[in-house]
Amino acid sequence: MNQLNINSAPGSHTWLMLALQDVWKRLFADIPAPAFLLMDTHKDYPGDITLNIFPLAKLTRLSPEQAGEKIGTALLDLKVGVASWNVVKGFLNLEFTPERWAEILQGFDVLQEKKQLVANNPSRGDKVLVEFSSPNTNKPLHLGHLRNIFLGEALCRMLASNGFEVIRATLVNDRGIHICKSMQAWILEGNGETPQSSGIKGDHLVGKYYVRYETIFRAQVADLVSKGLSQEDAENSAPILLDVRKMLTQWEAGDESVLAVWRTMNGWVYEGFNATYQMLDIVFDKTYYESQTYLLGKSVVEEGLQKGLFFRKDNGSVWVDLKEWKLDEKLLLRGDGTSVYITQDIGTARLKFEDYGIQRSVYVIGNEQEHQMKALFAILKILGESYADGLFHLSYGMVELPSGKMKSREGTVVDADDLISEMIRMSEEKTQALGKTQGMEEAELQALYKRLGLGALRYFLLKVDPHKGMLFNPEESIDFKGNTGPFIQYSYARIQSLLRKAGALTLDTTNPENLVLDESEKSLMRHLIKYGEALQIASTKDYDPGRIANYVFELASRFGRFYNEVPILKGDQEDLLKFRLSLCHKTGEVIQDALYHLGIEAPERM
Repeated sequence: MNQLNINSAPGSHTWLMLALQDVWKRLFADIPAPAFLLMDTHKDYPGDITLNIFPLAKLTRLSPEQAGEKIGTALLDLKVGVASWNVVKGFLNLEFTPERWAEILQGFDVLQEKKQLVANNPSRGDKVLVEFSSPNTNKPLHLGHLRNIFLGEALCRMLASNGFEVIRATLVNDRGIHICKSMQAWILEGNGETPQSSGIKGDHLVGKYYVRYETIFRAQVADLVSKGLSQEDAENSAPILLDVRKMLTQWEAGDESVLAVWRTMNGWVYEGFNATYQMLDIVFDKTYYESQTYLLGKSVVEEGLQKGLFFRKDNGSVWVDLKEWKLDEKLLLRGDGTSVYITQDIGTARLKFEDYGIQRSVYVIGNEQEHQMKALFAILKILGESYADGLFHLSYGMVELPSGKMKSREGTVVDADDLISEMIRMSEEKTQALGKTQGMEEAELQALYKRLGLGALRYFLLKVDPHKGMLFNPEESIDFKGNTGPFIQYSYARIQSLLRKAGALTLDTTNPENLVLDESEKSLMRHLIKYGEALQIASTKDYDPGRIANYVFELASRFGRFYNEVPILKGDQEDLLKFRLSLCHKTGEVIQDALYHLGIEAPERM
């Protein structure tokens, strides 16, 4: 069961907090008022909320049943909005009056919930930099990048709603041996091919040569093995690998011929990345480049070496001992003076602080880098960096396909651009099959297909706990039924259709004492008013957009039951009609706001 301390309960239940405090003073005046624990009522028992009696019974020296009966009877006598109660095994289940539900609904407001969220955050105003996407310039963005991008953007939106000043940043890994591999393959076999001459998007063209490098490398290794070398010796002696290592050294030495190829090919990739980001409505406040941060990282390592925080081995390489953090020794600089991945990470970390004076820095990086992140955070603590305590690694699991794990160098990844196009195509196919788009202009339809396709993709990749790996199934993600983005988007569109049919009818409930409420609408309200709590937990405790995804799916599901079981626009009781339309309106507002935090658009018509 989901428990919460009533002293920090959502504003919708403030009245109950005050009533319980009043009841406690009346019944147990000589005992200080405790914290009251509320939870969802078990589905097998009547009630709108449940009070855990066990800790209260210990204070009163009564049995849980006796204490529950006393408190329930006193609440009923106060006439504060409790219609009935029952005690089951130490839990007091409370059922609200229709009048109280009308007041709760009228008092619920999405904007007010978010304002309260900010007010309750003692760290509001802190600067938080979220680093996400962080691609390599040797291949296009792929399905794994999409999970990273969607997690990062959703986290930024959630943190902003909590009152943090958010900086969106990406670190482009634009240098290193993997970049040189694409360059060397292009030099060998490219014959001057460009995106313009080939008609291939720039990042896809460079990715083509990254895959080609692997093919050439494997052929050379096989040839060397056939001539008597061991597999290991052959892999270390392949001519193309020796050329790549030489190229990396030349790059770090500033060889202009190498730099010219590097600038050209990276430029193709950046144009490709930007086109994909634009399609996804992703905008970064700051882009860091490894080529611009690794030198700062090397200087920081030299500082640590001079202070005795790091040590140099006989071959000239620089290391740090991380045994205190239950990690092994970590290489910081190679013997030839060239940097490694963590060198630039150290430099980038310092540069982020110098640029923004941040209090927190979040790294959205896959779980295969958990050891690297632990080592980085430990090194920054050893260096005494003032921002070291504000670092957080949002680790996420890998995305696999039904066919298995993706591998960039073997060309078995699902490119982001191809997947986006396929999702939009599938959304068009599914939408047309439903036959509900009569009267919509072509431009409106194309915008709808994009919203649905991207909404399905985003939702499917966000609904799973970030720490878990997942299997991506495009067909399942685009379904208009079940736990999918289109199902939730359709629920929102259905609400807007209802409100349009209702016309100018006011949504205020003027005479709530005449209301007779169906269980489906009370169930919808019980979930609706938990939105602020769900958003707070997702964005301050878990850094988990999946909580918002599953909250809004449950809300849409409960709305579906309400829609199917209650004649919303029928009947001659005007107050009940107004109440139900108000419930639809506020449910729609929450669905729209929840989807916003996931980066998903809510269409007015479907």
